[in-house]
Amino acid sequence: MYLLAETLIVSAGLLMVTGLIPGRWCRQVQFQLRDCVTVLAGLQTLLALTLTLLNVTGAWWGTGPFTQPLPIEYAGVQWLLLDGTSSLMFALVSFVGWVICRYSVRFLDGEPELGNYYRWTALTIGAVSLMALSGNLLLFIAAWTLASLGLHHLLLFYRERPAARRAAWNKFIVSRTGDLCLLIAAVLIYLECQTLNFTPLFAQLAGSGSTESIPLMCGIWLLVIGAAIKTAQFPFHSWLPQTLETPTPVSALMHAGIVNAGGYLLIRTSPLVQLVPAALACLVLIGTLTVCIAATSMLAQNSVKKKLAYSTVAQMGFMMLQCGLGAFSAAMLHLLAHSFYKAYAFLNSGSVLEQKQALGRGPEPKQTVPVSAFKLLLTTGFVVLGFLAVLALFGINPATKPGGILLGLVVCLALTGWLKQAWQTGDYLLVLRTACTAGGVCLLYCLAFLSIDRLVTPTPVTSLFDPSLLMLGGPAVLVVLGFTSLLLLNDRLTLSRRPDWMHALYIHALNGFYVEAWFRQRLGHLLKQ
Repeated sequence: MYLLAETLIVSAGLLMVTGLIPGRWCRQVQFQLRDCVTVLAGLQTLLALTLTLLNVTGAWWGTGPFTQPLPIEYAGVQWLLLDGTSSLMFALVSFVGWVICRYSVRFLDGEPELGNYYRWTALTIGAVSLMALSGNLLLFIAAWTLASLGLHHLLLFYRERPAARRAAWNKFIVSRTGDLCLLIAAVLIYLECQTLNFTPLFAQLAGSGSTESIPLMCGIWLLVIGAAIKTAQFPFHSWLPQTLETPTPVSALMHAGIVNAGGYLLIRTSPLVQLVPAALACLVLIGTLTVCIAATSMLAQNSVKKKLAYSTVAQMGFMMLQCGLGAFSAAMLHLLAHSFYKAYAFLNSGSVLEQKQALGRGPEPKQTVPVSAFKLLLTTGFVVLGFLAVLALFGINPATKPGGILLGLVVCLALTGWLKQAWQTGDYLLVLRTACTAGGVCLLYCLAFLSIDRLVTPTPVTSLFDPSLLMLGGPAVLVVLGFTSLLLLNDRLTLSRRPDWMHALYIHALNGFYVEAWFRQRLGHLLKQ
């Protein structure tokens, strides 16, 4: 296993060392560097898939070297923590990174800065890979910061464009603010626990249930705040929709492999953050607010990349919501599914117009058929009963799962809205197909959830935090109101004649509710305009 650990470190290290090559040399050997980085990313993908397969074997059949988490320690520092959680993130980053390297071969062919592009891409992929595998909090933060700096150079690929410079430096300021919170959090946690290695840190806190230590509590709060800031949560999300001047593969790497690192940090340190229930409740509020604002803004955008960017912000908000509810396995599944989908969506975004032209205008849209209250009530009951039946088929009780009731409610709202749109077409065959598809989606989701739940390492800390208590408080009310409002807003968009207030809302949403303008007014002298 030490040979495997050394191979993993060498793989990530070789990619990171590429970032030290001088820019002048990168231009001279740009094609050789391109091929070398692509091959390294491909080999690391094979290594990551092997590691994941070994973890799957250990989780499902109890055989192999990974029946328990395997920490790799040297000189008092836990460099790697090999378990199901790290292997999943490592496989995600490696595969997406390799696909992006392959895609960029043709997409950026002829660019004069091709060598420097692959230089910084290799550094970013290597740093995120080390972050995914790290077993030490300080090493995690350092690798994340290094990945952020590599991404900064990629965002400045077209540095002659003012919009690219403004977005890159806006992101730089926000990321350094998050880094400062994380560094202070690491210092406070170390002063209290005398270690930042994950395994002994979690073992030390095992069975404590809560903490009355002020430094440790402040450290956990800063850990949560830093993760939220760097994961584009409201109001620190405005930089993400502005990064439109970067090459499309950079957008795919950023949205699929880097911006979700805050969610991974919370999943990785879940035994720690559960000790402060108030911080998790705050995370629920922040996540819900981010979802509502970003999803509304997304509906108003007319740029494909900007619409996808606001979609990412909304998805990151939902992932923070899941973490706040204590549903860390569901958050990990969401992280993986969103990353693969968003990487594909960005890499395919340049073909949208060609696909539309190939399909032609298509048939004229049918007149919207009103849906009676009886049909809507019947559909809602069908969705709830069907969803509960699928959960029972897999032996999942939402009442015993962290955040299960609230998350189940969100799923039922989404499926109800989907079926209502089918009813509005007046095509009963389409309604039947939609219902069958919804059932299939629920089956696949439950199967994937159980698989991820087996791989994600159980938390050794017995927390006093009971996510079901959120059902009685303000966070639950906000979640219900927020997602119900989104459902109603989406329903109003299908009307042929919309209320006047929707026109005003459209203008505000198109401008992202002016958050980016507010930051530009106050930080304009720092954004290198």
